[in-house]
Amino acid sequence: MMLPIIDYRALDTAGRRAALARPANESRATLVQSVRETVARVRAQGDAAVLDYAARFDGGAPPALRVPKEDLQAAPSALTNSEVAALQRAIVNVRRFHTAQLSAALSIETEPGVRCERIVRPIDAVGLYVPGGSAPLPSALIMSAIPAEIAGCRRRILCTPAAGGRAIHPAILAAALFCGIDEVYAVGGAQAIAAMAFGTETIPKVDKIFGPGSAWVTAAKQVVAEDPDGAALDLPAGPSEVLVIADASANPDFVAADLLAQAEHDPLSQAILLTDSVKLADAVRDAALAMLARLSRRSILEESLQRSRILLVADIDEAIAVSNEYGPEHLLLQVARAREYLPEIRSAGSIFLGPWSPEPMGDYCSGTNHVLPTYGYARAYSGLSVLDFQKRITVQELSAPGLAALGPTASTLARLEGLDAHALAVDLRLQSLTDVANS
Repeated sequence: MMLPIIDYRALDTAGRRAALARPANESRATLVQSVRETVARVRAQGDAAVLDYAARFDGGAPPALRVPKEDLQAAPSALTNSEVAALQRAIVNVRRFHTAQLSAALSIETEPGVRCERIVRPIDAVGLYVPGGSAPLPSALIMSAIPAEIAGCRRRILCTPAAGGRAIHPAILAAALFCGIDEVYAVGGAQAIAAMAFGTETIPKVDKIFGPGSAWVTAAKQVVAEDPDGAALDLPAGPSEVLVIADASANPDFVAADLLAQAEHDPLSQAILLTDSVKLADAVRDAALAMLARLSRRSILEESLQRSRILLVADIDEAIAVSNEYGPEHLLLQVARAREYLPEIRSAGSIFLGPWSPEPMGDYCSGTNHVLPTYGYARAYSGLSVLDFQKRITVQELSAPGLAALGPTASTLARLEGLDAHALAVDLRLQSLTDVANS
């Protein structure tokens, strides 16, 4: 049944857990083993393996892995003026919001003669991945390329598939051009992740990989991140999800559209509505099923809506408690005085307040980042930001008087832990200071 209405209030603990369960990928073990084989082959054979996988899985290998700069320069001319303007306006807002995230260096004296600092350095080389599939996703590139630029990453490369050996969609190439990226490689899938993690004859090795993708891409990012010679990943991710909290004041058409907007991403996507209004629940379900009939991704929606549900709760306070336990990627509050509930939200990737804040605004152009933790990781992880493209390094500098005053504390703690060499490194210096003072 698509988008069933369930009385959450009547469920026992096991029933409530089942009502909030996310779709399981039962073939993950097999998938990961296959991905490990792909990664190992790309690491050993480089470009040859990448091109072979492209020919087998993308419908044809591209004529060259690196996209010529002339293709980047020509890409905007293949778009309409309104499409170009939309991309550029989104970039402006994303840049504005992420520039505000830059933090100053920190330097304090924790006590006289003991200075502690934190300095910030960009990650040198980052790989940005944009999936192919049935629709171009230039927004996915903007969300990683702009923070990387602001952070000061010296090298930013893009990998995205050219399905069937055809050209990459001009919207993606135009976004790369507008974001200042000139290294674009026509490769996708797990092989692209492996190529960026370990390098090939053509594709340079990077230190960290960003961007969404299929289950194969996600598994590849995790596999290469396990290897000390590979590349770090941005954040844990699974299928897209949305949770809407709505009361009787909400517009059922708005709520239904918000549920469908995320459910159309993937058959494993999940959309949940928590409401204390039976009337709204019925109206939202009716509206969603009516809208479904005229949407282009109906086949995907019919699968994802079987994994989605409407839960009837006692009140909005209970809805917020349930949401905090679930930890949604996207949380929409369509309730009266929505902002007043904001202090109670503890776990969410991104929050959308009120009836005029549809989730796609965050996906595209409000300025916040749409790369967010899914599958419950929002309980412990944050969405992508400039910080993810930087390293924060601590520095300490002690003067001789500072060491003389604080050194005995370190020596005592080292011996308490049974680490004599730690204590020795301090004691030798303390003795040297004593010798100088007595000479």
